[in-house]
Amino acid sequence: MKNREVKVETGKDKRERAKLLSINTSEEKGEIKTPVPRALVMEDYGIEGDVHAGAPEKQVSLLDKSEIEEMEERTGVDLNPGDFAENLTSQGLDLDSVPVGTKISVGDDVKLEVSQIGKTCHDDCVVKDKTGECIMPKKGLFFRVMQGGVISPGDEIELVEEED
Repeated sequence: MKNREVKVETGKDKRERAKLLSINTSEEKGEIKTPVPRALVMEDYGIEGDVHAGAPEKQVSLLDKSEIEEMEERTGVDLNPGDFAENLTSQGLDLDSVPVGTKISVGDDVKLEVSQIGKTCHDDCVVKDKTGECIMPKKGLFFRVMQGGVISPGDEIELVEEED
């Protein structure tokens, strides 16, 4: 496998690499996740210490900062990474261009494969209660962990292409 940079237009004729903005975990379902300074991502399991680790298909979740900012503008509610219970908050990743089956690398070692886009929102969703709506059903990406390792905010995110 080889990596290909995930890029996004910045609006100033520059290209910017996608990166990991925040890693977020929680010990209980249905609560906002709290940012952590680094995390151990375990193959075919998820993020050590997170309640969603161990699920067969939705081991790690991701949302881009741009989606959070759009929700803030629409609702007038201040939001932070982890407020949508996403494990990873990216910056510069166009979620609409990452279909199921896409493989990405985060940092030097971690490889993830998109297993699902969106999910059914809980009736007792903390974010939905706060904002009146939730974006995870349409915009959240869910991954299976193909290769584990340690990740930290600032790590680059790249598409992984299969070699011919």
